[in-house]
Amino acid sequence: MDAKSERIERALRAVLPMGTAVVATSSRGELVNFEIGVPGVGADGAWIGDGWLSDVRRAVNRWPDGLDFVTARRLSPGARAAASEAGLGWIDESGAAELSLHGVTVSRSGQPEPKRDPVMRWTRSVVGTAEALLLGARPTVAGVGEVTGLSAGAATRALSTLTELGLLEATAKRGRNSAREIVDRNRLLREYATAATALAAGPTLRVGVVGDLVNELANVARRWDTEGLAWAATGSAAAAVMAPYLFQVTTLDVFVDVSTPAGLHALAESSGVRPTDAGRLVLRPFPTSATFRLGSIAGGIRVAPWPRVYADLRISGVRGEEAAEHLREVFDRD
Repeated sequence: MDAKSERIERALRAVLPMGTAVVATSSRGELVNFEIGVPGVGADGAWIGDGWLSDVRRAVNRWPDGLDFVTARRLSPGARAAASEAGLGWIDESGAAELSLHGVTVSRSGQPEPKRDPVMRWTRSVVGTAEALLLGARPTVAGVGEVTGLSAGAATRALSTLTELGLLEATAKRGRNSAREIVDRNRLLREYATAATALAAGPTLRVGVVGDLVNELANVARRWDTEGLAWAATGSAAAAVMAPYLFQVTTLDVFVDVSTPAGLHALAESSGVRPTDAGRLVLRPFPTSATFRLGSIAGGIRVAPWPRVYADLRISGVRGEEAAEHLREVFDRD
């Protein structure tokens, strides 16, 4: 039995009633058949990796017939909904499951997501470098430094980290202009998005706005532009103008060139908006130098780079994850 089959079996055993027999009997590529409970009564399962919405969609397209359930590290809300809509059971390694197989029905919530260690290899420099590479920056020290503003030392360390993580492949040439290649764009995007989310903690301030949110943002931002303040929308507001999707914008998430809570309050006061816990405009500092430098204009407003918008959308619920996949399809066609 290979490693993926073993993970499927472990996931099954963890959620089924104690003593339920689970025996892997055969496999067709990555599709594994298990006898569950009663000999001769089988079900086909597949390991789909991280467990995002796109993973479930690929599995459904790959195995339109014969697939009974999917397993993953941790299925996102969008992935769970997509599996259920396709008539598939699902299990993840947190112990969460929704499964009905031959009279055995399982519904478990699983363990909560463990807190990530803030001291990890994905530093802000590494996240910013990955963001720049996904936007087409040359994977060299000079190329990354030019785009992100990182020093040569920081760019070198970031590229080395991404190479050690297996996301970049180094060539034989060495030095400042030595090139690397992205091993797998999809994997780089996924791991970048996960790390970007983990490093998103920081000061935020909610302020009140009325009327259409995108129009109100444009009104407030005119003052910022006049004062020379850098800003960029992210999340659903940015996606609404970058890659429109059937997704209601209920909150505006905006990066601003302010780094402290006091600075955010001062900005709100100078912008004529008032802090309130129910505010629909959320101000937060730029997370990386790449995010600061690589924004663009869409629909008349400044927006963050699409990988950052993708990362922020992906954690905003089922509809947000669907909008994130649509955004990726629009901007990352390679």
